[in-house]
Amino acid sequence: MVEKQAVGEKAAEFVKDDMIVGLGTGSTVYYTILKLGERVKNGLRIQGVPTSKETEKLARQIGIPLVTLADVNKLDLAIDGADEVDNQFALIKGGGGALLREKIIAKASEQFIVVADSTKLVQTLGAFPLPVEVVRFGWEMTAKHMRDLGCVPRLRLLEDHTPFITDNGNYIMDCHFQEIKRPHELEVALNMIPGVVENGLFNHMTSRVITIRNQQVHMITP
Repeated sequence: MVEKQAVGEKAAEFVKDDMIVGLGTGSTVYYTILKLGERVKNGLRIQGVPTSKETEKLARQIGIPLVTLADVNKLDLAIDGADEVDNQFALIKGGGGALLREKIIAKASEQFIVVADSTKLVQTLGAFPLPVEVVRFGWEMTAKHMRDLGCVPRLRLLEDHTPFITDNGNYIMDCHFQEIKRPHELEVALNMIPGVVENGLFNHMTSRVITIRNQQVHMITP
């Protein structure tokens, strides 16, 4: 918790007056949003674009003005967490189920800052199951094609054993690859499968990573 708060709050320092900011989803960027709420109360002038209904609710509660992507041409900055970050700055995201909106907003941003505690830094992606958002129709066949790429796909379920539904009305398949050596190739291959909406591999998008090293906040850039 201490690491998440430290890196989350540090990321808020990069937000300046008159910026349009992508607001990520998850337990680390939560602290970024809280800190931005404090700064807004103290006079910071920004507009936020949330990556999920959960983030939208939080931002409204603490007074961050919001706009939609239809209202803007680009975003100045997006801040979000990650489930894994490799040494080439490729990411696995989607543990919270918001990967599609997160990727849309990251792509629309001039800078994409990733906040990640030290446990999220890995040499090679894949220990964390890769989330893939799929349409409900024919999801079983979509999963079969995913399996052909070398993974074990599992439909994400809630505690009551009903399927998890994304903010976009889709399912999430958590794909167990164990090791992903060529994330860019896999990203393309997954998105070629009919029924796949988007996957949680974020390649060539990260501007900087804010993390913890030697118990200190540390920034890494590609």
